[in-house]
Amino acid sequence: MKSKSNILLIYTGGTIGMIKDSETGSLENFNFNDLLEYIPELNLLDCNVSSKSFSKPIDSSNMKPSNWLEIGTIVEDNYESYDGFVILHGSDTMSYTASALSFMLENLSKPVIFTGSQLPIGDLRTDAKENLITSIQIASLIEKNQPVIQEVGVYFEYKLYRANRTTKINAEHFEAFDSPNYPPLIISGVNLFVNYDFLLKPKKNKKLVVHKIFEPNVLLVKLFPGINEKMINHILSTPNLKGVIFETYGSGNLTNEKWFLKALKIIIDKNIPVINVTQCVGGSVDMNIYSTNILYRNIGIISGKDITTEAAVTKLMLMLGQNISTNNFKTKFETSLVGEMK
Repeated sequence: MKSKSNILLIYTGGTIGMIKDSETGSLENFNFNDLLEYIPELNLLDCNVSSKSFSKPIDSSNMKPSNWLEIGTIVEDNYESYDGFVILHGSDTMSYTASALSFMLENLSKPVIFTGSQLPIGDLRTDAKENLITSIQIASLIEKNQPVIQEVGVYFEYKLYRANRTTKINAEHFEAFDSPNYPPLIISGVNLFVNYDFLLKPKKNKKLVVHKIFEPNVLLVKLFPGINEKMINHILSTPNLKGVIFETYGSGNLTNEKWFLKALKIIIDKNIPVINVTQCVGGSVDMNIYSTNILYRNIGIISGKDITTEAAVTKLMLMLGQNISTNNFKTKFETSLVGEMK
């Protein structure tokens, strides 16, 4: 007889962990010890569910690298005791946290599924129940004595995405997330449709390694018509700057103004990595199309290819924390580590 999967819920904060007082209408924190009372459907799942919560749940707008480390450490400490993990998180910064965990948890061979909701769990029209139930079901999927999902994912509104391919696209609709450059891993309908060809296949028999050093001194700069030399020079003179990500136009296009090229060359010559990601929701940076981009490529700007901004930020922070040599940094960043880019 097959034993039940053991799943650990980790509550960090967010709407999914709130219930509405029926008399006052105010929101209050949900006690996950009463989970079955609010979601009795969990009894139908073929798994055992335990829960653990941040000592002080936080709004996801306050999420920071130290909180990523807290989540990663909980997974690390409980890794051998559970078959899968479901992390309940506010939707606003979920793609950042989920991307960070995908890079932190090297050699991950179990599911780590992020989910949340747009409405509180006790609301009449809540999306929280379906998101939570299906996330737990996905985390407990086993085939041939192996977890079906062996990576970090984001589940929202009937779709499981690779975490480091997601971005939040809507503040009102239940379908809050998308993965513009990579297909869903699972689509939930009457049955769960698993897109096996696109699942991450981890290295076998490798021990989990949890990377715990993030370098927070990075900048994210979005180009816009009218950005000028004074602005750029001021931004790039930020004390203790360790890395910069530019959100550029189209397929990674940058202005050909001489002052801009000079400003980037100055910081690149200081061994501060500069990453080029596109502002477009879908598509990829291609620094071989236009002659101006070739100039930037030649001074050492790093192509983010089709990486999301959220994955670029967290990957850069993690790689800077690993003290990778300047000679190898560009090559490693432009290489897919956990399926985050082509």
